[in-house]
Amino acid sequence: MTDMAASPSAEQQGEPEPAQEQEQGEPEFIDEYFRQKPKKHGRPWKVVDAPCLTTPVADTHAHLDMLRNPGLALARAGAHDVRFVEAMVDPLGDDGTSTFDDLEEWQRACQLYIRQMSTRICGQGWHAAPHVRIAVGVHPHVAKGWDADTAAQMERLLHDERVSALGEVGLDYHYDHSPRDIQRSVFAEQVHLAHTAGLPIVLHVREAFDDAFAIMEEAGFPDAGVLLHCYTSDAHEVCRWVEAGCYVAFGGAFTFKKLEGIRQAAELVPLDRLLLETDAPFMTPEPLRGTTCEPAHVIWTAQRLAEHLLPEADAEQREALLACTYRNAVGLLDREPTAWQRAHHA
Repeated sequence: MTDMAASPSAEQQGEPEPAQEQEQGEPEFIDEYFRQKPKKHGRPWKVVDAPCLTTPVADTHAHLDMLRNPGLALARAGAHDVRFVEAMVDPLGDDGTSTFDDLEEWQRACQLYIRQMSTRICGQGWHAAPHVRIAVGVHPHVAKGWDADTAAQMERLLHDERVSALGEVGLDYHYDHSPRDIQRSVFAEQVHLAHTAGLPIVLHVREAFDDAFAIMEEAGFPDAGVLLHCYTSDAHEVCRWVEAGCYVAFGGAFTFKKLEGIRQAAELVPLDRLLLETDAPFMTPEPLRGTTCEPAHVIWTAQRLAEHLLPEADAEQREALLACTYRNAVGLLDREPTAWQRAHHA
């Protein structure tokens, strides 16, 4: 997770302009939500044309409970054919486990928004609502709060068949919000829990790759899969994780102009283990930095990833690459409940 950026206010954005009419008489779908933050205060927020993808994409990492209106955010994602979202839950986080209680309400609100918008847009945008699964884990920032009660709560939450992964868990030596020895012990305990539950594990690693890899080697990489979330290191570091069979997810930082090392790292990830994410509400991709990130923003990273990995390819080949990232996401994170979950599900 990174620091949250402020989103444009209604006053800054201005009133939405009416949709342009196409030659065939159907209104063009212009998403007024995608606006670029002006360089100077007080200037208007310019509407930015969104990438027009012809294949579904997935957001494998979003903190829906941190968004102002999760239902609307899911509907906006559906407008751009984001068909799958993995929602993060941290029982020791500020919002606790509210996602479990609120998800059904968010999904109802999403369907309502979609029905309202579909009456105004003829056959363009506003696809079906994204399918949402949940990942549960104690983040290294709050690892110091781990105790026996937290461990028991984690196990109970993982019984829920909506849960498809354990995470995000790992080590963060950049902020050191929790002592490093505690981070390591809590991380190791959760890796063992992922083995017990038969679930994939979602890793958060920042400036701690050597220790994180050593813990994974000692505990064993779960057979269900390992997802290295929000990769922002270099090409050299990614190699050992790829060799260990890990999936690697790229978010908004992939689009940042100065972070060429991330793009070089993506070149080394096998296509069948390449994933996309947003880390919403953080890490908004270019050209929308300075606004609050939502699952819909994954389309910007998707476009940039396809352009970088296939610079000479045609649109069809790039869409095939993105279709593969979607299949990877669904294959890893939208599986049937595990035998352990079925045995313990109330």
